[in-house]
Amino acid sequence: MSLNLAEKQAVVAEVAKVAASAHSAIAAEYRGLSVAQLTALRVKARETGVYLRVVKNTLARRAVQGTEFECLQPNLVGPLILAFSQEEPGAAARIFKEFLKEKANDKLVIKTLAVGGQAFPASELDRLASLPTRDEAISLFMACLRAPLDKFARTLNEIPGKLVRTIEAVRRQKEAA
Repeated sequence: MSLNLAEKQAVVAEVAKVAASAHSAIAAEYRGLSVAQLTALRVKARETGVYLRVVKNTLARRAVQGTEFECLQPNLVGPLILAFSQEEPGAAARIFKEFLKEKANDKLVIKTLAVGGQAFPASELDRLASLPTRDEAISLFMACLRAPLDKFARTLNEIPGKLVRTIEAVRRQKEAA
């Protein structure tokens, strides 16, 4: 089913708008997957805030032009599905990683991924998937901010504790004598 010029322009505009606000992108070859498998992948993507779209390569190249995902252009060959992480950088990578865990889904081949204007090989999928979520990153940051205060409070608490232990040791020593 071919698209007319207006439909092609609409697809390019939609993908370009998503790419402009996305944190990361992944291009994967979906050849050999069934409709049910692709539908399951789309449902999971929708639940986690990942934009997933099968786009013709020429339209995809035009859509990412002028965005930080322009680095994907040389790798956009073959039947590809594009995934853009809208809320956090590792969301799309986690979806694909979970999807690939099932033996039946082994026909999905990750071609390339991009973060921050740099393209990475498919081998970096695990590294991108292991990035913390927004909530995890905030909690790690807060723990780093809180650590010096906790240590200071423990140090201040140790002073009277040491005094009490010293007095107790002196009392025991006098009782023994």
